[in-house]
Amino acid sequence: MTSAADTAYAERLKVPLRWWVQGTMLVATLWLALVVAVPGPVAWVVTALAMALLAGALLSYGSARVVVADGQLRVGRAHIEVGHLGAATPLDAEQARRAAGVDADARAFLVLRPYLKRAVRVVIADPADPTPYWLVSTRHPERLAEALAHARGAGH
Repeated sequence: MTSAADTAYAERLKVPLRWWVQGTMLVATLWLALVVAVPGPVAWVVTALAMALLAGALLSYGSARVVVADGQLRVGRAHIEVGHLGAATPLDAEQARRAAGVDADARAFLVLRPYLKRAVRVVIADPADPTPYWLVSTRHPERLAEALAHARGAGH
């Protein structure tokens, strides 16, 4: 495990509160439809299962982490040594949209979340790696790019 002192940047890509509210309202609508059509206990059991599935899906989708620590960039389950990284460019909403769309390279590694409009494009400098860059959604693109530049400069 890395300690907080060894971690240059850490972020969890949690889903926003509005997704939880909208999902809960969807499950409430399901309950309302069921409670008039089936016996009460069945409606409650189905609603509880639907709420558990919703919570599991939102927690799983929002569990991806972006971490710069111990000379590595970790995004979700993927990781790469910072020595194999080139420039990290913070992207605003429009630049990130283009980088993920019309300007995208099919070989790129993407960890994108629709509720995070900004991203960082990290060039892969390893000639043996067919992946040209990583495109990673983040709430703090400037801080992530700075952490990567600092980690590369520290010779990790």
